[in-house]
Amino acid sequence: MADFEHLGLLFSIVIALSSISVTVKGKDGGFSIDLIHRDSPLSPLYNPSETPADRLDKFFRRFISFSKASISPNAAESPVSSNNGEYLMKLSIGTPPFDVYGIYDTGSDLMWTQCLPCLSCYKQTNPPFDPSKSSTFKELSCESQQCHLLDTVSCSPQKICDYSYGYGDGSLTQGVMATETITLTSNSIPNIVFGCGHNNSGIFSETEMGLFGMGGRPLSLTSQIISSLGSGRKFSQCLVPFRTDSTITSKVIFGGDAGVSGAGVVSTPLVTKDDPTYYFVTLEGISVGDKLFPYSTSSAPTKGNVFIDAGVPPTLLTRDFYNRLVEGVKEAVSMEPVDDPALRPQLCYGSSILNNGPILTAHFDGADVQLKPLNTFTSPKEGVYCFAMQPVDADTGIFGNFAQMNSLIGFDLDAKIVSFKPVDCTKQ
Repeated sequence: MADFEHLGLLFSIVIALSSISVTVKGKDGGFSIDLIHRDSPLSPLYNPSETPADRLDKFFRRFISFSKASISPNAAESPVSSNNGEYLMKLSIGTPPFDVYGIYDTGSDLMWTQCLPCLSCYKQTNPPFDPSKSSTFKELSCESQQCHLLDTVSCSPQKICDYSYGYGDGSLTQGVMATETITLTSNSIPNIVFGCGHNNSGIFSETEMGLFGMGGRPLSLTSQIISSLGSGRKFSQCLVPFRTDSTITSKVIFGGDAGVSGAGVVSTPLVTKDDPTYYFVTLEGISVGDKLFPYSTSSAPTKGNVFIDAGVPPTLLTRDFYNRLVEGVKEAVSMEPVDDPALRPQLCYGSSILNNGPILTAHFDGADVQLKPLNTFTSPKEGVYCFAMQPVDADTGIFGNFAQMNSLIGFDLDAKIVSFKPVDCTKQ
């Protein structure tokens, strides 16, 4: 396997900032999904006793954890953030349908949920899925082709496909590979391959009943949904800005309706690498105003040097690139930075930075994507906004979800391109 098959991002690929419930509308061209913010009254994680200040404090503690994370190419496959399930996706599994809330994870490929009998499971609020009560549950044999969609499987004495799947933070799920019917609102999809976890451990919260891998491999829930539609291997997303009215939802669309077109659309190639889980693209540099900061000062950027991930809030850049870029931001801002010991080492300013901050432009191969201060500064506390990018000691970076807000981003897996269109996602 390539190094990225074992990418160890402690922060990586759990979607941050929010918890999601899912509303799916079946169309001839595919499914659309509403992502509901974790602080929305519609969210299962909504806590009416929390004040806005409490939520800001929790958000900042999640955000600064990314600056302390590191990338280890030797960690176990597919990491989970130590912040845990900031977005949850709701679907129903089995016949009759049983509601499951799982972490929506764009950087792994296995969908799994805790199942009875639970030999060793972490505590969860809702009861685990009981496959004995479903008429459509079917364990996979270890001779089946579907069993071997996952690399880390073994054969039980009963010839059942057992799996073991680990994450970069030490979390682990073990159980049986099976097929089931999943239901998204009133739309049912049969024969979805998933892991029925009987031994699960890690830093999961009580509201998280499993994890839904949405990466690029055939096993992922994304791939299985798209394949069932037969309308093109496409999906798109439109993420509303952080601190938007919590009743306004972000959108994810699967299938033929997920195409991105019209005025302002720019596209960049998806780069094929040894690990197809991640959505790699090539970032050539970032401009602060009119001043360009190349990704590398010594050579042309490596193809596929970043991947696009809605699961990571800040954009993560190689340390040398970040250091040069953050100095450029300081030079472009006439305001004095806010020096708050609790916020160090973040570059922070007062709230007027949202109106007076520089425009940054991310220069992808063939596509220039404008980033407004809304995308590049985020508020850890009232009246203070900090630069929403972080350095990492690695050769590969991540284009995080702050930078993706208010862009309709389409992934065309057949054409192998990613398209960006500036929009107001609150009106989509």
